[in-house]
Amino acid sequence: MGNLLQMHKVDGLSNGEALFGYRTSNNVSLFWCFHSFISEALRYNPILPFRGSWNRVQMGLLSTLLGILGFGIGIPIGLFIGFYFFIYSEPKDSENPVTRLLQELDRASLEDLLPEIPLWVKNSDYDRVDWLNKFILDMWPYLDKAIGGTIRSMAQPIFAEYIGKFQIESIEFENLSLGTLPPSIHGLKMYETNEKKLVMEPAIKWAGNSNIVVALKLLSLRITIQLVDLQISVTPQITLKPLVPTFPCFAKIVVSLMEKPYIDFGMKVLGGDIMSVPGLYHFVQETIKKQVATLYLWPHSLEIPILDGSTVAVKKPVGILHVKVVRAIKLLKMDLLGLSDPYVKLKLSEERLPSRKTTIKKKNLNPEWNENFKLIVKDPQSQILNINVYDWDQVGGHDRLGSQIIPLKLLTPHETKEFTLDLLKNTGISYPHEKKHRGQIVLELTYAPFREDNDCFSGLLDGFVRKESVGDRASGNDSFSGAGLLLVTVHGAEDVEGKHHNNPYALILFRGEKKKSKRISRTRDPVWNEEFQFMLDEPPVNDKIHIKVRSKRTRFGFRSKEALGHVDINLADVVYNDRINEKYHLIDSKNGVIHVELRWQTI
Repeated sequence: MGNLLQMHKVDGLSNGEALFGYRTSNNVSLFWCFHSFISEALRYNPILPFRGSWNRVQMGLLSTLLGILGFGIGIPIGLFIGFYFFIYSEPKDSENPVTRLLQELDRASLEDLLPEIPLWVKNSDYDRVDWLNKFILDMWPYLDKAIGGTIRSMAQPIFAEYIGKFQIESIEFENLSLGTLPPSIHGLKMYETNEKKLVMEPAIKWAGNSNIVVALKLLSLRITIQLVDLQISVTPQITLKPLVPTFPCFAKIVVSLMEKPYIDFGMKVLGGDIMSVPGLYHFVQETIKKQVATLYLWPHSLEIPILDGSTVAVKKPVGILHVKVVRAIKLLKMDLLGLSDPYVKLKLSEERLPSRKTTIKKKNLNPEWNENFKLIVKDPQSQILNINVYDWDQVGGHDRLGSQIIPLKLLTPHETKEFTLDLLKNTGISYPHEKKHRGQIVLELTYAPFREDNDCFSGLLDGFVRKESVGDRASGNDSFSGAGLLLVTVHGAEDVEGKHHNNPYALILFRGEKKKSKRISRTRDPVWNEEFQFMLDEPPVNDKIHIKVRSKRTRFGFRSKEALGHVDINLADVVYNDRINEKYHLIDSKNGVIHVELRWQTI
């Protein structure tokens, strides 16, 4: 190497200057000097052992340098281009999907379509509803606008909550269209139930070309978010209840999902599909499914009121009013001998049941009855106990000795309160109270509300509490003690047929009491929907109720009455389960069935 340097040494020049043939300046790096020196050395000594390795070193250094240069230039350029499209790009309209005939598809494509075959083909429980799909198709342009308007009105207060927060200046729908393709119903399943409701389960699928664009103004920058390619597959359970005789004949719609729905869609932010980001698509899909399940997956539900509750509200019994008629004092003299034959009639307002009457005390102006009565209460805040004292006459009408009223809201539950009331000629507000003394009446009242049902379904996630069977509870009859109310609702009957006439009515026999429904003329499928009440001092655990269906001729003639069938119902299950709603086959009837609902409410 020394000889090599000597060969190129020039007077007045350094070794490097003599070797490279030019004078090195301050701006020439040592790296390039070393590179030139090695290259010259290899040219004069080509047999040096590291010549091939040095070539690889050269290429590695060159590629590293170019990579650093490209990285330094590419990042600023990429950021600039991305920012430009982020600000100035616009969402594109959704395109209609391409449709092809089944006969044009190959075997593999047809097998991929097998899961899309309608349920009415694969499951006989589902009915084909082409007419409904045709109806939805014709109505879809109008439904699109109506649904869009509803979504806008519902979203407006939600958007308003975020305006002013997180530097958000405004949020609005720039475009809201569900597209031209309506959802299709692949089958409809109807459920039979004894309740006053209609239950259906449609299989709904929708692969629409919706175009929903939300414009968000953030820090004076306008950002658009577009929802495209929306696909939904869901099988909700829709219940119309209760069925009422007021158009449209149901009070509300209850929607509940039996399983998690399938939801798929694309989301573009300023034209860029953010759902293509790895991991984000799966996260968004699972989050949406969980949120939908939290709101509407059974036992959660969405209730849509149709009719006003006051229009269809049916007041149910909430308690029992115990009334003890003690005595009356100094009643009016109505008979010729200066005496009266008094008795008392009791009746609650807003009640259709007949009045309850005491015994008649002959020739007595200060009678003592000490008789107890039980009246069914439906609204203790508004109902009034009407008390009327009459003078019994063997001939003609009975004369009223006086009246009085007691509002039930004056009572405290489970506390007995005694009232001594002055009898009035009339209790109406428009009638001035006369000064004539008509006597007094003494009563003791106790309001006993029914015990709340703690075993029923309560809460959204608590579930149903298991009801024990009669055998499980037979040894615990002591826990089922106390007075209560047995409610018997006879809804109707089916296929009851008499030999000579068909004018059926129901006859209920229980503990010596007999109650009868109205008669329906010329029908084999009568509908009564009548409720009968039996107040009991103890639960009817060991009792049965006997129900007969009979027919009565509408005009005079032989064989005016005819038995159409009967049934005996064990009431133990009613006591243990609080409620039974079943259809029973009638004994001594070929195909007759009667629909009975039984409820037991304890005090």
